[in-house]
Amino acid sequence: MDPTTDNAGNSGSARSSLESLRTEISKAVVGQDPAVTGLVVALLCRGHVLLEGVPGVAKTLLVRALAASLELDTKRVQFTPDLMPSDITGSLIYDARTTEFSFQPGPVFTNLLLADEINRTPPKTQSSLLEAMEERQVTVDGTPRPLPEPFLVAATQNPVEYEGTYPLPEAQLDRFLLKLTVPLPSRQDEINVLTRHAEGFNPRDLRAAGVRPVAGPADLEAARTAVAKTSVSPEITAYVVDICRATRESPSLTLGVSPRGATALLSTARAWAWLTGRDYVIPDDVKALALPTLRHRVQLRPEAEMEGVTADSVINAILAHVPVPR
Repeated sequence: MDPTTDNAGNSGSARSSLESLRTEISKAVVGQDPAVTGLVVALLCRGHVLLEGVPGVAKTLLVRALAASLELDTKRVQFTPDLMPSDITGSLIYDARTTEFSFQPGPVFTNLLLADEINRTPPKTQSSLLEAMEERQVTVDGTPRPLPEPFLVAATQNPVEYEGTYPLPEAQLDRFLLKLTVPLPSRQDEINVLTRHAEGFNPRDLRAAGVRPVAGPADLEAARTAVAKTSVSPEITAYVVDICRATRESPSLTLGVSPRGATALLSTARAWAWLTGRDYVIPDDVKALALPTLRHRVQLRPEAEMEGVTADSVINAILAHVPVPR
């Protein structure tokens, strides 16, 4: 068999499996297709996701349904003001029988970690995730311990309640590949949600709802290999750089997108191109992922914020003005 054909077949099979995630997740979550797509893009890029939305819009259910559809191990941590770093990473426990210390892994040792209301815990505990997110390992007592593969942190935060919260520092925000907004459902979607509940849907029992694994780690690895082969022309690379440089020159921003953010935008655009069936990136791929990839990497000037300017509006204006390659 021609290896080229074999690779193309593996890529097509992996794409088909990942595309079927939408159908499977829709058995538990109504609407929210952009958030589902964003989570899949993050998995393909080995990135992490910050989910922002008011309570009750199915952020937690969305992550649980994704894990169930991918046959991945998942754990949930409710972030509270008294949460300690060791509650996440794990700690050394003294064993009186052996008179030795043994490592007790924390919930971070999983494939999909749901960090619920991450901004409700102090910066010291928030930062305990930094090494795990960036290095994909946890160091306890000088010993590095690798995390499982794949590994993704899906953190949630409430955008309207600030009492008793600790805003994420810029260094940690930059570690999230995407910031996805989870909006309130449309009227029809909300009717569908209530209808499901009236018919006996239990969000705590996804198996009863019919959610089944439709993809696994092998599909994910094949997809990542295919995404890495998605070609990017010099014009597209320059387009990404021009967009990010324009944020640094915007009068509405005190902080623009760093080179790390430009690299992230290129990665997510490649993943989106592959998901849509192409092996090359076009400008529309960059535009499609610009908001979720860049909105949390910029900082508004206070006076712009008071005038109602948002990060999304600034990025949209930049996309409208930066010349698109032909």
